[in-house]
Amino acid sequence: MIDFFQHFSPITQALIATLFTWGMTALGASLVFATKSINQRLMDSMLGFAGGVMIAASYWSLLGPAIELSVDNAIGNWFPAAFGFLLGGVFLWGIDKVLPHLHPNTPVEEAEGIHQKKRKRSTLLVLAITLHNIPEGLAVGIAFGALANGGTEASLAGAITLALGIGIQNFPEGVAVSMPLRAEGMSRTKSFQYGQFSGMVEPIAAVIGAFAVSFIEPLLPYALSFAAGAMIFVVAEEVIPSSQEKGNKDLASMSLMVGFVLMMILDVALG
Repeated sequence: MIDFFQHFSPITQALIATLFTWGMTALGASLVFATKSINQRLMDSMLGFAGGVMIAASYWSLLGPAIELSVDNAIGNWFPAAFGFLLGGVFLWGIDKVLPHLHPNTPVEEAEGIHQKKRKRSTLLVLAITLHNIPEGLAVGIAFGALANGGTEASLAGAITLALGIGIQNFPEGVAVSMPLRAEGMSRTKSFQYGQFSGMVEPIAAVIGAFAVSFIEPLLPYALSFAAGAMIFVVAEEVIPSSQEKGNKDLASMSLMVGFVLMMILDVALG
């Protein structure tokens, strides 16, 4: 797989990787063609698993490298990671307050954002996962964009691992959008289209992230930690609460730990 990616520029690598993560979202959404509903315990465990993958990716693939790249920082090697991390959280918090969206497992009356009551449930669900996918796409793009500044084979492996981890956790995201819509009577085709559409933003965000850090090297540690902060905000504000709202707290928590460990193993073994 590394040999395949080495034939392309970092921006193209990021695009290819996020086409895969988008495809995993579509694969999850395609379950509507097999069933009209999915067991709530399974759904909550998948959401918990997704949260674990995102938390692990935030450190192993983003914050850790950001700290390593900041050894010559005048303030301290902790500063770019700390500043970028908090900035990423604040950025997502701002979008969260503006963009109308509805978290999985949440009644439409509890939708968030501006003018949310004027939106259909389907639109709100798609917007929620789209919000979720922006930092994921940025993270993959930044990881591959970093290779333009003298990345090694190990850093390429780390970027591929990040894309694999995000792709794995995108599967339940597609399910989380398409299944509720199918259960409410929407056709299989439309439910699938809405579910996979939420992943479309990842290739766009990835190209933007890769392009930015490819040409502005000093931004790299800040960009890596920014993506990490944005992902952790999503996990804390959306993924974990959604996985536990139906009473499956222990199952969701253990699934989160499994997701974390799997991503950690992938990153350490491959990266």
